[in-house]
Order: sequence, then C-alpha cells, then structure tokens
Amino acid sequence: MARFSLAALLFATLGASAPTGSSSTATPTTNSLLGYNPANGVVNVDTDNIQYSLAPGQTDAATIGAPLDFSNIENPQPIRGSKGGLEPGPQTPEYARLNPDRLAPPGTDHGAVKNAQWPLGLSHAKLGLGRAGWSRQQNVDNIPEATEMAGVDMRLEEGGYRELHWHKAAEWSYVLNGSVRVQAMNDNGETFVDDLSAGDIWYFPPGIPHSLQGLEGGVEFLLVFDDGSFSEDNTFLASETFARNPKEILSKNFNLPKSAWDNIPPGELFIFPGTKAPKDIAQQNIVGPGGIVPIEKSYTYHASKQEPNFSLDGGSVKIVDPTNFPIAAKFSTAIVTVKPGALREIHWHTTSDEWNFFISGSARIGIYAAANAAQTFDFNAGDCGYIPKAMTHYVENTGKDDVVFIEVLQADHFSDISVGQWLGLTPPQIVMDTLNLTNSTVSAFKHEKQYIVTNNAAET
Repeated sequence: MARFSLAALLFATLGASAPTGSSSTATPTTNSLLGYNPANGVVNVDTDNIQYSLAPGQTDAATIGAPLDFSNIENPQPIRGSKGGLEPGPQTPEYARLNPDRLAPPGTDHGAVKNAQWPLGLSHAKLGLGRAGWSRQQNVDNIPEATEMAGVDMRLEEGGYRELHWHKAAEWSYVLNGSVRVQAMNDNGETFVDDLSAGDIWYFPPGIPHSLQGLEGGVEFLLVFDDGSFSEDNTFLASETFARNPKEILSKNFNLPKSAWDNIPPGELFIFPGTKAPKDIAQQNIVGPGGIVPIEKSYTYHASKQEPNFSLDGGSVKIVDPTNFPIAAKFSTAIVTVKPGALREIHWHTTSDEWNFFISGSARIGIYAAANAAQTFDFNAGDCGYIPKAMTHYVENTGKDDVVFIEVLQADHFSDISVGQWLGLTPPQIVMDTLNLTNSTVSAFKHEKQYIVTNNAAET
C-alpha cells in the first residue's frame, strides 16, 4: 500500500497538488490560496516596534475614568488601566483626540447607549445664493433617538435674507454671533419687527410667517424645532407659494394684471442677497388694522441682557422659559457656563428629552440609560447632543477654557432632578443601606440643588 505524508493528505483534501519541486518562486495555484496550506504561513505583527505613549490618567484604574487628553499624544491607544490593548492601525489620530472617551472609555461604561452626539461640522451644508449664507442641520437622520427636537445652524451675510417662510413645527432660536432683524405677522394681522444680537432669543409658533435678515457684519444663529424629523427642505416658502400658483389665480387674488407676475422667482430662494436693512428699524415697522403684537406675546427675548439665575464658583446658569418668555409655551432653556474642571451635576429631566448645543469649550457627557447601560460622549464647539428623558447625565469641562452650552427642553418650565439633592433629602439610613456608604459620606450630601459643582475634596 502506498504511504502518504500528512502534508500530502492536507493538500489532497484542499484540492491542491503537493509540491513536487524545490523551487520557492512558483506562482501558487488558486486552490492553494483557499483554506489551510502550510506554504501560506502567517505574518505576525511586530508589537515591540509600535511607538506609543499613554496620556496622564490612562494607567489609573479604569473605574476612576478621569478625562484623557490626547492632544500631545502621537499614537493614542485604546487602553484604560488594565483594560484594552494596542491598536497597530490603521487609524486617524484626530478622531481620538476629539473623542478620547470613544477610544478609551471609562471602565464604568457598559452595554449600549444609543448615539447621543453629532458634530454639525459633519452635516451637509446647504449653500445660499450669491454667497448670502448657508445652513446645516441635525435631525433623526444622524441622531435617530432625537425624535422630539431637531437643530439647524444658519449664517446670513449682511443683507442676506432667509426668505419669507413658515413651518409646521415651532421654531426657537439662539443668536450665536452678529445681529439680525426678525419680522413676522400673526393670524390676527398683528405685525412684529425687532433687532437681536448675540445671546438673544426668538420664537415663532407653527404656521407664523416670518423673515430674517443679517445686519452689519452678518449673523449666525441656532434654530431648534419641536419635531425630530424636521428638515429645512420641507419649509413653506413665499417664492414657491407664488411659483406654484397659476398666474390667473394670482391675478384674481391680488386684482392685478397677469403681467405683474412675469419676473417672479421660478422656485425656492431659501437664502439670497437683498437690499440691506435700513438702520432705522421704524422704517420697517409696517402696521395694519390689527396693530402690533402685544409686548406680552413678543416673539423675541433679549436674553443677552438677563443676569444669570445662578452664579456659582464653577460657572453660571441662565434660564429662559415660559415664565419669562411666555410665547415660547413649550421651550424651556438653560444657558450654562462650566469652568475648567467643574461639572454640571448629575441629573435627569422628568418630562422632556434634552437637546443641547455646545457654543465653546470641550466637555464630555456621561449617560446612564436603564437597564445597566452607560456610555461617555465627547463634545466640542459646534456639536449637538440628545438625551432622552429620565436618563441621568452630567457635563464635565475637560478643557482649559470655559464650556458654554445650551440645554433645550420641551417643557412649560425648566426643571431637573439633582441626584445629589435627592440623596441628600432621603433618610440617611436608606442611602447607607442601599449604597454601602459611611455615615460621614452621606452626611456630606447637600439638601440644595447644586447645578454646577467643583471638586474641592482632597484626593484619598
């Protein structure tokens, strides 16, 4: 009986012929590349030659979870304490530097929390005509969990219009920089016009027609809508209203000849350049039989002139909600400043999701989502986030500059539940039994809501 070697049997099984010659340069057959073939061998990664360093705090126990700064780390690695391992590549280090808690999350992260962060810099920009401005948006397409609110970042150059329009959704806005003239009319024929600057707010209920125009130097503003599927492409426009109605109908409606409509735009203008607004706002204060919008129903609120509701060692909180801006019936907002090293305390909202936007600085948000799921997200200027109601979260300043961000709720007043205050107002023995804490620890819990806290305790 013929005798076969193990190698020959393997080659026969794989459908390839055993090598008959000693040449090492022969081109392998296709079958020799399928499955196991000892001639294929393996190529090992030479991890001894991977050049990397670890950021301060990265070798601490993973559950400490201190912020990591990869800004001066050439080759960031997914390591926290005893967890993780090396990443030979390929990688784009800039992602890790912007999102250190994605690469090396705290050891307290667990399970899956749906995406809560979106950089508006990654949104597709919609460019206006004649270099008059642009916009970019966030909605359920990029944060699927954000079903209750959507956001838009928009720029209008000086003289640039966001054309006459209206929405199915309510519109709330915060001016980020520059100045803008807003104009509107309600269903009673009452008219409204006002000029706003950085830090000011406007609101238009669903269906109220309005226009916006950039003043000297232009303007950039944030828009929040009470519909997570909102899209700028679904806005009702004056240009399309006229382009999509027959000229005969327009002539009957306005009692004008058909030739009056010969030069109307063929469709959407969106953002376009126009005649600069007169410096004297009174020239645009058109008043009809209905008069002007009563002050208590004003569509604008000069929040830039409001003092913070809470000025604290670690920052400040300014609240704008229907108690001081009545027309915005379901928009409650906190404009929050968190100083370096400070923390917007762990809290949750009882009746509303939270949509947020970071104006400046670098921060991270840690979210706990029942059951037994937690994840940490990093935020930088221009990022927006979304946190469903009842989920605990904190906002920690991880940079060297102040963090300024906006919390937006769909609620008739701004409120939250402070975890610290809750435990401080719970009978101490219950807390000690539940969390296995000492009496001295529990006695340090505050009875008051802190909003923003700083860590003055000594390291132990």
